[in-house]
Amino acid sequence: MVDPRIGRLARTLVEHSTSTHEGDAVMVWGYSELAKPLMLEVAREAIERGAGPVVTRIDFPEIQDCLLRAASDELLPRVNDPWVHMVDDLDVSIRILAPTGWAGGTEFDPHRVAKLDIAHGALRNALHRNTRMVVTMFPTAAGAADAGMTLTEYEDYVFGAVDQDWAKVAADQQKIIDAVFKDAKTIRITAEGTDVTMSVEGRSFINCGGRINLPDAEIMTCPVESSVQGHATFTYPAIFPPTGGRRVEGVRLWFEDGRVVKATATDGQDHLNTMLDLDAGSRYVGELGIGNNSRLDRWIGNILFDEKIGGTVHLALGMAFPEAGGVNKSALHWDLITDLKRGGEMWVDGALVQKDGRWVF
Repeated sequence: MVDPRIGRLARTLVEHSTSTHEGDAVMVWGYSELAKPLMLEVAREAIERGAGPVVTRIDFPEIQDCLLRAASDELLPRVNDPWVHMVDDLDVSIRILAPTGWAGGTEFDPHRVAKLDIAHGALRNALHRNTRMVVTMFPTAAGAADAGMTLTEYEDYVFGAVDQDWAKVAADQQKIIDAVFKDAKTIRITAEGTDVTMSVEGRSFINCGGRINLPDAEIMTCPVESSVQGHATFTYPAIFPPTGGRRVEGVRLWFEDGRVVKATATDGQDHLNTMLDLDAGSRYVGELGIGNNSRLDRWIGNILFDEKIGGTVHLALGMAFPEAGGVNKSALHWDLITDLKRGGEMWVDGALVQKDGRWVF
């Protein structure tokens, strides 16, 4: 018998997140064979709505090892080219993470790992531009182990985070955007070891309500690239690439005129330096995200969930989002999270709007 929570998640992905309907060409993409139970339910939901063709793709993480060991530097950024060219024939793409415990990204030269991530990023970007796309996660034993939970606890945490009234979530976030961020010019964020300011003048604030990510509940924008000033300490470990990448602990960054001019880590300093020097845009902030999901209350080492934790903010180094007005370009998009729930504050144009991770406007 299929866990009814899997069926509800599949229905949400098809009905709410991607608005799949009759005649849509759909790709269901599992990031390991462990995604199969949810992939089957998603395909069934889409087919019952008259969608078609419905195609499936399963990635095997071990293939990443083969590529990183043997593929040429010229090939690595191009390994997804055939799929990129096929995206034009799709209307909907539903991507399902399913952790296997693969951590091969920690064994290889970070520059080669980054080159391979460029290939994955090219496909993700093509799907984002050309399809109604969503990414979610299916709970697995390896994911539970990474999170320090039993599988039952982890399933409850994952399904609890995604099984919400997303229309209501989006409506509640729109009230925040209208009350706090409409016509906003400057944002200041303070916490222990953090005092950073940025301009958001002329930038859009995006209401993330379960359309592209699930779980969701995030408000995001792109700061004016040259405006970020100050210093930030990040509460949780930072992992890049997000799947199977290296963990960097205790990251602190100092910004001048938008650019990271100093960076330290208590563990993983070499990897941090490599990522910062990846390209011309990797030392600039491409995104400011504000987490609002109250059902997420702990770090589990999966950025899809962790960046939505209620009462947190994250700065993403590298690639910006044009839909929010961002123009920074980079092969990197690395989210780093600061928890504001213990003494943190957010100020917008000189007015206090969040204290201890709670909205106070």
